Amino acid sequence: MAGTQRVGIVFVSHSSKIADGLVELTRQMAPNVALIAAGGTDDNEIGTSFARVTAAVQAAESGGGVVVLCDLGSAILTTETALEFLDDSVRNRIRLVDAPLVEGGVAAGVAAETGGDLDGVVAAAQSAAGLTAQPATAQPATGQVPVPGPGSAAVATRTVTLINRDGLHARPAAEFAKLASTFDVQITVNGMEATSLLGIMSLGLSQGMAAEISASGQGADDAVRALAELLESGFGET
Repeated sequence: MAGTQRVGIVFVSHSSKIADGLVELTRQMAPNVALIAAGGTDDNEIGTSFARVTAAVQAAESGGGVVVLCDLGSAILTTETALEFLDDSVRNRIRLVDAPLVEGGVAAGVAAETGGDLDGVVAAAQSAAGLTAQPATAQPATGQVPVPGPGSAAVATRTVTLINRDGLHARPAAEFAKLASTFDVQITVNGMEATSLLGIMSLGLSQGMAAEISASGQGADDAVRALAELLESGFGET
């Protein structure tokens, strides 16, 4: 959101290689987010480090808050201890999230990249485990968005055949979700909320498959046109 700082993300793992790898992966989809690895012990052995977690949280915090994801139980304990030693003003902006480390981290990264606030980024991470509470304007728990009935806002629809060799895998799905989030209309792709990275990836859309983009509300035509053109571009993978 304009005028605010992006939410930062910290990956806490018993392995420095895992934490570093998660940062590298998520950065492909969230290049402007503070993604900080806190993996391994102070001696680069397997384990966790109070000092590394503390430093990572401080490095990730720029005013928008921080989401922390951990791999195993003792990593959670180390993180909880580290958070206890932070000033209240900082600790109140930190969220330790129970979510799958890879899927949750990527979803959180995309949400932060698109300007989501702390609660929004937490919800995105939790969606990886099916924990998201549905807001009043969101799709039902099935993940499918209802078809507008009579009297609803105008709907624009367009079907595109995917041409990129790997379909809507992580990187292009993230590009699609980020573009969808820039429009103030409800958008779906094959019935799934278009701003949900994990939802889009769950569709399993590969090369040659059809993606039906639908939007409702003022500006629906522009949204559908832009998203269709993105799919038709092949994301540079053709």
